Amino acid sequence: MNFLLSGRLLPFLVRLIVLMIAFPVHESAHALTAHWLGDDTAKNQGRISLNPAKHISLWGALFMLFVGVGAANPVPIDARNFKKPKVGMAVSSLAGPVSNLILAYLSMIVYRVLFIVSYVKGADWTIVMYIFQYGAILNIGLAVFNLLPIPPLDGSRILTLFLPEEKYFGIMKYERYIFGVLFIVVFMGLLDRPLAFLQNGTANILWALTNWVDSVANIFLKSNIGVI
Repeated sequence: MNFLLSGRLLPFLVRLIVLMIAFPVHESAHALTAHWLGDDTAKNQGRISLNPAKHISLWGALFMLFVGVGAANPVPIDARNFKKPKVGMAVSSLAGPVSNLILAYLSMIVYRVLFIVSYVKGADWTIVMYIFQYGAILNIGLAVFNLLPIPPLDGSRILTLFLPEEKYFGIMKYERYIFGVLFIVVFMGLLDRPLAFLQNGTANILWALTNWVDSVANIFLKSNIGVI
């Protein structure tokens, strides 16, 4: 136990566990939303699945594990199958980051519950709490990063609502090159401050929305064993 906590093995394993959940949920959210809106391209490829093998890119996962920046295999979406292509593309793209924010919020709730229970019971649930703490951090990071309006991130797809189609698709032709530049910029740390600002702000909002956990715990403890 002490070896795990003091070494590098635990952070690596926790990152791997959270990654194997966050990426599939993110990509499945894209695929499921697109299916609901009329496009079965991703569904027909088996992408509505929580099986990591359906979504994880080997290089993307390795970069995420060791560098902190990575990506899963993108879900294919054919906007021509939507009744309203611009709206369909924007909504299905937004579903991925939203799913990560939901995961982050649920992780925060579980973390607070575990903290309270471990305090009351005197149990050491440090590792389990660390998993959910990191789950919240990573999912917030994925959501914020993917909402940047830069191709091929999800935020750029939402631009379809505001840009003429010819301009949008003109930009999309160069998305591989743009993403390459973005990767270099992120790797060099040039976006660290703005990303940290957005991530911290998002985390503070979500954390404030979990305050009800302490309120419920206080009510329960008052009626059973006293005030926490």
